[in-house]
Amino acid sequence: MDRPVVGEGIDRVDARVKVSGRATYPTDADLPGLAHAVLVQSTVAAGRLTAVDTTAATAAPGVLAVLTHENAPPLREARDRLGPLPPPPLQSDRIVHHGENVAVVVAETFEQATEAARLVTARYAPSPPVVDIDDPGAEHVRDPFGSDGGTGDVGAALATAPVRVERTYRTAVNTNHPMGPFATVASWEGDKLTVHDSTQGPSNTRIGLAGTLGVPQDDVRVLAPYIGGGFGSGLRTWPHTVLATVAARHVGRPVKLVLTRKQMFTSVGHRPDTRQTVRIGATRDGRITAIDHEAWQTVSIRDVNPEHVTRASLSGYASPNISARDVQVRVNVPSPGSMRAPGDAQGNFALESALDELAYELDLDPLELRLRNYADRHPVTGQQWSSNDLRACYRTGAERFGWSRRDPRPRSMRRGRHLVGYGMAGTSFFFAQFACAARVTVTRDGGAVVASAGMDLGTGTYTVMTQLAAELLGLPVRRVRMVMGDSSLPEAPVAGGSGLTGSMGSAIHAAARNTVRAFLDLVRDDAGSPLRGAAVDDVRVEHGRIVRVDDGRGESYAEILTRHRQDELTAEGSAEAPSEDEPVVPTGPYAAKFAEVHVDADLGVIRVARLVTAAHCGRVLNEKTARGQLVGGTVGGIGMALLEHTVTEPRTGRIANGTFGDYLIAVNADIPDLEVHFVGGPDPTTPNGTKGCGELGIPGTAAAIANAVFHATGTRVRRLPITIEQVL
Repeated sequence: MDRPVVGEGIDRVDARVKVSGRATYPTDADLPGLAHAVLVQSTVAAGRLTAVDTTAATAAPGVLAVLTHENAPPLREARDRLGPLPPPPLQSDRIVHHGENVAVVVAETFEQATEAARLVTARYAPSPPVVDIDDPGAEHVRDPFGSDGGTGDVGAALATAPVRVERTYRTAVNTNHPMGPFATVASWEGDKLTVHDSTQGPSNTRIGLAGTLGVPQDDVRVLAPYIGGGFGSGLRTWPHTVLATVAARHVGRPVKLVLTRKQMFTSVGHRPDTRQTVRIGATRDGRITAIDHEAWQTVSIRDVNPEHVTRASLSGYASPNISARDVQVRVNVPSPGSMRAPGDAQGNFALESALDELAYELDLDPLELRLRNYADRHPVTGQQWSSNDLRACYRTGAERFGWSRRDPRPRSMRRGRHLVGYGMAGTSFFFAQFACAARVTVTRDGGAVVASAGMDLGTGTYTVMTQLAAELLGLPVRRVRMVMGDSSLPEAPVAGGSGLTGSMGSAIHAAARNTVRAFLDLVRDDAGSPLRGAAVDDVRVEHGRIVRVDDGRGESYAEILTRHRQDELTAEGSAEAPSEDEPVVPTGPYAAKFAEVHVDADLGVIRVARLVTAAHCGRVLNEKTARGQLVGGTVGGIGMALLEHTVTEPRTGRIANGTFGDYLIAVNADIPDLEVHFVGGPDPTTPNGTKGCGELGIPGTAAAIANAVFHATGTRVRRLPITIEQVL
């Protein structure tokens, strides 16, 4: 007998496909007559193209076409489900960032296209670029998302607060760098377009491409059953994907376009840098009376990118007076985009660092300060949380970490030549559940196929959705097959915002229930069925059977289909996002982070020695994959805290460290043992009780490390990444 598997850490159902090399990534699409495209990118950050000489490139061996702004077809400014897309490529002679696409070369082979791209000569009338967030000449866009808000009178509360802190914090540009460079293979058959793409949302990319190209959505199919990572960089439809489709239509052949690692720095987004000012007022016994958080962030000259940096400050702690504001600064940099935990990663660093500074001003344990200011309700709206076990996260994390052993005095703890520091931070992530649809097909052999257009970013979606469907249908996991990554399947949202598990899980829940209902409809008047006349609430499913709750009589899916001479039975289901107008506000996951750092007293070298995460993620469908997500996010948070910094040359706008040799990413030697502990129970907002946890690992990590560095050294660092120079 097969036991229930939801919650158990079963192995990934797609593991064998991946390790055996049978998983199909975008670059694996090898179509008859496939041609290859290579991009030519600008060498200035601002100005105008005065000429693009393609003569030598066009005459080079194997070249099929060279497209520039002078001969590219007109494209439309478009939106997808997430908002406005980056401006379409090759539509004017204006240059707004270094590395902007100025031409695309199509040839018989990749080598021929690469060589011909070197022969394209672009001439410019450059302008001085604006690349710094502090540049007084930069345009400022205030309240860019219409989300600035708060409650009470922050100014008056700060003016009368017995204790106040006001600090400015900075975070650096970080760049998404999945292992697999992004690729697109585009093919037209008449007016029908098929695209194999490195996207985190096939349905979303279909919407974006259709809008940009001006074609019906039904004429576009996007395939992405597997991609080599994304971390948010696959959420937008980027210009290189559009150019692959344009090039394929122009030459009348399938075209493959693969970005180089250097082009990944300028083509698929980045986490924008920020300058944040946080002001907190409190009573002497540690009750917060005011929180004021203003954040400036960079954005490309022509782009719109939602990055809600101050969002968590509106809901993180109880205070009668709160104000949170975002400002975008337009500069000559590539279009930013979502990078794991967008906005929250940067905002949390500032807020949780400021709270640590307040704790030292009050001579109060940083953990106790957070416990005293736990918000029982949303502090701005007054709504009750759907569930919030942040207190349990604090207590469990502190116990597992050994927080009580901390000597609160800075520079008081040593281990040999190393200064030892303990730091902590609280964190949360926004709730996200989007509209989603799914289809369930039960076959005569007693198995099931579950389909939805969403894709598995590598987070384990194939596995947890298979587990969930198996539970809801009463089948063993081995009898359920999950099909995803195809926009022709029932529409699904992007794999982002930690929302796909809740969204797709709710849709599968509805589809499975409708499947059982369809079987009961089939036997409603069947005199030979023990289920005759039963309603869906009268039965349960187990071991491939539908059985009555009252007397246990029932029969299998296979028996019903065989008797009614049907090979299969199919039903669909859908789910919408919960309304936020209810008295209970849907809330995302929570966590507490506890970090131990060792700092070489002479050299200033910082090592993270331990990091403990206690997380409330609602019902955990698979502890192994959920733990992997929190561990992976924490690794990214360590990189954000100590290593990652995309450096832009101030005079040229060129990215100076656009290689893995120069852009530092955490490796095994940088990572200690990372503990993850789950607390709390299911969330009632979704039928499956999930919250999502994929991005919860990053927020809080940098702040906990920075707070530990202060405890170890007595030096407060307010700029990421933390470097040796800042500590010495």
